Amino acid sequence: MKKKILAGALALTLGASMTFSSGGNVNAENGQEKKYIVIFKEQAKLPSGFGNEISKAGGQIESRLDKLGAVEVVSSNPNFLSEIKKSSTVLEAGVQNIVQPEQAAIEEVALVSSYGADADLYNSLQWDIKQVTQDGESWTLPGGTGKSVDGKDIVVGVIDTGIDYTHPDLKDNYAYGKSFVPGYPDAMDENSHGTHVAGSIAAKGRTMGIGPDLKVAAYRVFGPTGGAETSHIAEALMTAADDNVDVVNMSLGGYDWFQNPDYATKDVVADVRLFNRAIQYAIQKGVTVVGSAGNNAVDISSPGKLSGDDTGATHRSPSSQSMIRVSAGGALKNLAFYSNYGVGKIDVIAPGGDLGPNYDPATGAGRDNTYLCLAPVLGGKYGYKGGTSMAAPKTAALAGVIIAQHGKDKLSPAQVKSIIQSSTEDVFKSGYDGESGFGLINAVDALN
Repeated sequence: MKKKILAGALALTLGASMTFSSGGNVNAENGQEKKYIVIFKEQAKLPSGFGNEISKAGGQIESRLDKLGAVEVVSSNPNFLSEIKKSSTVLEAGVQNIVQPEQAAIEEVALVSSYGADADLYNSLQWDIKQVTQDGESWTLPGGTGKSVDGKDIVVGVIDTGIDYTHPDLKDNYAYGKSFVPGYPDAMDENSHGTHVAGSIAAKGRTMGIGPDLKVAAYRVFGPTGGAETSHIAEALMTAADDNVDVVNMSLGGYDWFQNPDYATKDVVADVRLFNRAIQYAIQKGVTVVGSAGNNAVDISSPGKLSGDDTGATHRSPSSQSMIRVSAGGALKNLAFYSNYGVGKIDVIAPGGDLGPNYDPATGAGRDNTYLCLAPVLGGKYGYKGGTSMAAPKTAALAGVIIAQHGKDKLSPAQVKSIIQSSTEDVFKSGYDGESGFGLINAVDALN
């Protein structure tokens, strides 16, 4: 199944989507260290004596997620899992997975910033921002630019590769940054994915975001190479919630293969539970959490369907019914050819870009880059990308402007989600469907 999704998806890995691998799975039978996640039954704190329990099982605590009732553990004991699960305080334990960012299959550097007037690229090339804002009409409505009616900053946390906070279109709307990447204390983006995401949210210059007066905060979880441990992403989400951000965008995600022969079901259940706890923690703190659906053109409505004809089941993660989960559409209000879909798994669709109506995914013929999404990238430049990674931040930005219209901390995440869903445009079937959820997001209708 891994080979099918990673290599056989018609080169659909757009916008740096993410996939899980069991990167922590070093062969413990040879006495080598493995990293584990241990989740305790108490959700909001660590139980007394937990350190002794870990030590008795042959583990050493590497980091603590006290507010999520979980710890990251290193152990060379091949029986660590069976030993720690004997504890009456432990809910789940498993090998810690690594979220690996894939290379974007479609991205083009478009222009440098040394020339051009304000909003010139928006006017000529940003069909996606125009589609959501109705050609900028939403910016004329109260809160529509992301400037709150109560004067308080509305902040969208971007859990991603960081943000190029020196970019001329982003520097004035950059709130702050934090890094969760060992050895990289700066939240500066070295990839471009997080910068592009942030630009879709709050760019204000040659390009525009959905909410050009929103603030963005970088929660960097990916270094220039390699992946991010599950616990670091969970910590970033928890920290964003503690920082009282209004919205979090997670244009990342992956797959846990239950019953995959590479590792046992018990090894991934803990990973999924930790993500779900972190998401619920954020939502309970009043954060609207938005996530991308994935770029493999597959039905994610059930683990069995996602696994195809393989034995076992596959689960898209992070995924939660409490999140806003976003599929990707094109300029023609179509489902992008790479976008995942599935009844019960998609809440809304937003523009993520594709390669135009004449593009043939099988042959690569007919490609038109202008159907991709243009936004800031590194070094003051602008780039085209496509993916559900580009659709999710537009929805996160819409959540931000809805909050701006009502005032900071006035709406619950459930209320924000309801407004987004009830104001969509039907683009496929009337009502709900698995491709577009409740429909295409519409900032004007959401604010009216």
